[in-house]
Amino acid sequence: MKKRYRIKKSQDFEKIIHKRKSVANKQFVLYYFPNDDHLRVGISVSKKLGKAVVRNKIKRQVRMMAQDIFDVDAKCDYIIIVRNQYLKNDFETNKQLLDSLYKKTLQRMEK
Repeated sequence: MKKRYRIKKSQDFEKIIHKRKSVANKQFVLYYFPNDDHLRVGISVSKKLGKAVVRNKIKRQVRMMAQDIFDVDAKCDYIIIVRNQYLKNDFETNKQLLDSLYKKTLQRMEK
């Protein structure tokens, strides 16, 4: 995923999270908020999931999942928060779960 499609500023994270539009399952919480530019994705991994090496690995995996799942032409910001249950599943299972959350957000935005 290219850097221009990432959310890095804490102000942007707070703005999207405070809008309280979200869907969740045991592995992820996905906040979303429409914007005027292009797709942007932010990833948050808690220190409870492990040390820096583990958290960075999780972020790389989630970034690859987002690259495969999310539509680049979408005009929306997403924040993906990874939960503890993420570690209990393999990559493909987690990818399917994130995909199902993404489809839920698309359905909600169409309404």
